[in-house]
Amino acid sequence: MISQLLPRAKQAPAEAGHAGLPRRPALTPSAVRMLCIALLLVFWELAPRLGWVPEVMLAPLSSTLAAGFANGSMFAINLASTVGEMAVALALVFTLGGACGLLLGSVAALRDTLLPLASSLYAVPLVILYPLLTAWIGIGVESKIVFGAIYGFFPMLLTTAAGVRTVDRQLLVAARSMGALRMQLVRHVLVPAAVPSVLSGMRLGSAMTAIGVVVAEMMAATSGIGFVITQNRTLFNTSNVYFGVLLVLVLAVALDQLVNFLQRIAARRYPQPENKS
Repeated sequence: MISQLLPRAKQAPAEAGHAGLPRRPALTPSAVRMLCIALLLVFWELAPRLGWVPEVMLAPLSSTLAAGFANGSMFAINLASTVGEMAVALALVFTLGGACGLLLGSVAALRDTLLPLASSLYAVPLVILYPLLTAWIGIGVESKIVFGAIYGFFPMLLTTAAGVRTVDRQLLVAARSMGALRMQLVRHVLVPAAVPSVLSGMRLGSAMTAIGVVVAEMMAATSGIGFVITQNRTLFNTSNVYFGVLLVLVLAVALDQLVNFLQRIAARRYPQPENKS
């Protein structure tokens, strides 16, 4: 008798759920993100309009967008300058940082001597180097590229070296036993196994490179989005300042999406084995 009632008891909640009010679908992570962004934009517009924040400190979103469209040519020229500097700096970061990370991670002597030094240098506030760069190179485009590349170089190097160190040594032994040379080890063993760490380094390195370029433009420059932000801040032109900040955020999101695209390509070319526990 009890055994006959148990299946009915288990079905009762489900039937009650169908008979009662429909269940509300759970919000997806993307929906939550969009909701947070929408709330932030609404606050951005209403806070200065309602007097919660002085407009000299926070320009309304509508005023910010209007200022950006009104000065579109000026922002476009300076944005092109910043994007060009970032592109060259990122090329240096990805190539030099990745190559040095592979070298330091695969050669024990270099790893033991230079890797701790690189970690220590990464802990130093690199912004103190920019006055020296301007004295050596000047305040032109070159100093922004070099400073941005230095900012992103160390994260790329350290994460790549860490990824190489986590490669299964049995793979290296097996490859050497089959007569693989150094370059063959790097190409066919180290690089595929270290792809996740390399991509993490690219993500962090690109973000730090963007920060380095914009900070350099804010400190001493004659063009670029950072220069526009600093110039309009001194003139208390808050709308132009926040439109410049908005452009920097768009650049950061674009860089993140670029790394995501590279990550999808790498996942198809270098599939990683699943961890079975």
